[in-house]
Amino acid sequence: MYAITVAEPGGPETMRWTEVEDPEPGPGEVLLDVVATAVNRADLLQRQGNYPPPPGASAILGLECSGRVAALGEGVTGWSVGEEVCALLAGGGYAQKVVVPAAQLLPQPERVDLETAGGLPEVACTVWSNVVDRAGLAEGETFLVQGGSSGIGTHAIQVAKALGARVAATANPARFDVCRELGADIVIDYDADVPEELKKATDGHGADVILDNMGAKGLKANLAALASDGRLMIIGMQGGVKAEMNIGALLAKRGSVTAMGLRGRPVEGPHGKGAVVRGVREQIWPMLGDGRVKPIVHARFPLSQAAEAHRTLEAGGVVGKLLLVAE
Repeated sequence: MYAITVAEPGGPETMRWTEVEDPEPGPGEVLLDVVATAVNRADLLQRQGNYPPPPGASAILGLECSGRVAALGEGVTGWSVGEEVCALLAGGGYAQKVVVPAAQLLPQPERVDLETAGGLPEVACTVWSNVVDRAGLAEGETFLVQGGSSGIGTHAIQVAKALGARVAATANPARFDVCRELGADIVIDYDADVPEELKKATDGHGADVILDNMGAKGLKANLAALASDGRLMIIGMQGGVKAEMNIGALLAKRGSVTAMGLRGRPVEGPHGKGAVVRGVREQIWPMLGDGRVKPIVHARFPLSQAAEAHRTLEAGGVVGKLLLVAE
């Protein structure tokens, strides 16, 4: 098969469309013929040498895909050859074929074509595990997503709205309308005093749940924006890894700060990727089926042109996901 390989850590120019050995499914695994995958910021970090795959995972980039079942490993039941699916991956998506644990497979959702489904598993599993499962966002609560026009943000706005929350999002003013069209009730400029603007818009309440991908840079403002009993969910480190936190302010609000990754989790277990995928199938897939949540795709590239897709994401201004379509 052909896959995108990275000759050495560096810029997009290090990526090559290369012939590599075909993967073979082991016990409990499924082989997929890839139809599409998507570009995630974690892929950029891995390409730069800053985010190695977990032990045993493919070194090929790509944390999600859609495709057709090509072969079943020993012991796999409930799936059949030729079935159209999408999957959460620990790696390997930038290729014509990929092996995935059967527990991380999802059926192609209703109302979503197979190609577009290639950009769903990572955002759906991230948002469900953080916002729905761990933070327990409830109807009537206020939800703030930092980066409302991103792949995660566009999905999170819609899911929170479907759950009956009041939704706030930060964004560049040029993308305010996009966030509002997706369901955001409150949109705030990245560069504004976000806690102050949010409190103005919520009569001083703040956010019951915050989904943040900046990490250290956003910690102080996020804590200030939290409501009493608020839950801050950190899913990224784009703004650094170390920051000082006022424990007294957190105690006064009875607040909580949780940092959760997805890629490094085990397949099985109460917090494993299999459990996350089952939750997404039960609770998020129906939202796609009835149209409450829709995938947002900014652009599509041939898989062999993944380097150009990386340049596009790094340049900024992407709304939703960038898809890589198999050739």
